[in-house]
Order: sequence, then C-alpha cells, then structure tokens
Amino acid sequence: MANYGFGLDLGGTTCKCGLFTATGELLEKWEVPTDTSNGGVNILKDLAQTVVKKMEEKNITSDDVLGVGIGIPGPVSDDGVVNRCVNLGWGVFNVEKEFSECLGGIKVKAGNDANVAALGESWMGAAKEYSSSVMVTLGTGVGGGVILNDDIIPGAHGAAGEIGHIRVNYTEENTCGCGNHGCLEQYCSATGIARLAKIRLAQNDDESTLRSVESLDAKAVFDEAKKGDTVAKEIAKRACEYLAQGLQVISCVVNPEAFVIGGGVSKAGQYLIDEVEYRFNQIAFHGCRNTKIVLATLGNDAGIYGAMKLIL
Repeated sequence: MANYGFGLDLGGTTCKCGLFTATGELLEKWEVPTDTSNGGVNILKDLAQTVVKKMEEKNITSDDVLGVGIGIPGPVSDDGVVNRCVNLGWGVFNVEKEFSECLGGIKVKAGNDANVAALGESWMGAAKEYSSSVMVTLGTGVGGGVILNDDIIPGAHGAAGEIGHIRVNYTEENTCGCGNHGCLEQYCSATGIARLAKIRLAQNDDESTLRSVESLDAKAVFDEAKKGDTVAKEIAKRACEYLAQGLQVISCVVNPEAFVIGGGVSKAGQYLIDEVEYRFNQIAFHGCRNTKIVLATLGNDAGIYGAMKLIL
C-alpha cells in the first residue's frame, strides 16, 4: 500500500519540496534551486533527482509512493499541458507525462501554483472548514485560486484564478503589467499599495510619518495606519476599498463560503481583514454578504500542501 507522496511548489528561483504521509502529515520539507538556463531543460531532471534522493534516504520504494504533485508558475490544463511559463523558459508541453518519465513512471499531477496554494489552504489551512473558498494572494502581484466543492476550478484556459486582473478602475491611465488599465493588482499588491502611497504623498504637503520611513512600502503604509497616521489610513482605506470591490465581483459569480487572504500584504493582519470585511459588506449583493474573510495560515507551505492534495 502506498503510504507517501511528494508536493512540489516550483518557482523561478527555487522549488519548495515536501514529503508527506498519505493522510497529509508533512514529514519533511526542503528547497532546491531552479535551473532556468537553456529554456529550463534541466528543471524536471533536477526535481526527479531530489525526489529519488529523498526516497533512497528514507528507504521508500516506488510502490510506497502515491505520486508527486507539482504547482507551476503558469497556466496548466487538466491533461497536464503547460502553456508557457515565462519565468522558467518553458513553452508548451505535457509536464505530467515528461516528469513521470523522469521519475520512472511514478504518477504526477500538475496545477497552476496559485490554484494549488488555494487547494492547500482549503485542505489543511484557513479554509479547511469550507468546501468552497477563494484564495487571494497579495504579493508583488495579485493572484489566487477558486475552490468549489473541494476541487480546483482552473477555467477553460487555466486563468480562473487571475483575480489581480479584475478591472476595478475605468479611469486609470497607468498600464498594468498585463497591458490593461485599472486592474486590482495596481492597487492591492505590495507594489500597488506603494504606488498609491507615492501618488498620495506627491499630491500635497500633508504631514505624515510616511515621509520619514526608511522604505515606503505596503508594510510601512499599514504599520503607520495602525499607529493612527491620517494619510497612511487614507491610503490603506483606498487599497482595502479596491480589494473589497474585487471580492464583491467574485462573490456574485462564485459565492464562496470564505475568502482566504494570503501573501506578504496579509501580514497587515486583522487590521486589513477588518477594513476589507467592513467595505465588502457595504457593497456586496445581499445574498453574498457576511462571507467569511480570513487570513491564510499555511504561509509559504500552502503550495506544497496543495500539490500533495492534487494526487490524492
């Protein structure tokens, strides 16, 4: 009987790896560098090598392994085909088939990294009490994943979790990284909140402790807002209003039991949750109000947990 599984969270710099029991207990985690040279041709070979090495170290045979799940920073279709991963140098190919071959036939299941992280939070994290949830990751950009009835909803082209590109401002002149204007990512990501702060401070000479912080970033904005700085509170409020606007759009389509907020910006903690929750309930459709909004709990381990869940 297969008693173990591996969850891999592949990024452009490193790959986080986890060895799990079949019941979801994380036995060990480690990282290996991601070799993106030559179009990432060595990535799967390197990952297969680290999995096999761990199996040898723990005296685990192929028959003992349920499979290897992997989250990938790009769109992945249900049949395991990756449709370009710019950060890895990959084109279009069946990652499940090729990785399985590298592993000597061990089962492989792949998914988009943001969707997989959402699955991890749904399985063993903040949303484990709910069968339907949406994760929103507020980092350098804004990503996420949709879980309905305990399953990932990837969409027809793997873009169902591209929450950051919901349009929330039709008057925005600056261009989002995706090429459009007024995307949620431009206001609620770490870089977006820093941009809002710089714009606001340049508008007038209002006194603010933000003018003297060492690094004008999202953390500084929320830290100073918590201390009562008027300008910082104004910037934080605007970011939270945009996030609430995005969530109410999602709620009308998905109607989840809970939104899970993760990523670096989520370190603002309950202050962020309270602000977003208040504004969400002001504007949400009556049938979607009072949706739970909670902080992610698995942190950087969400991806490996979700990847493991893929193979169960």
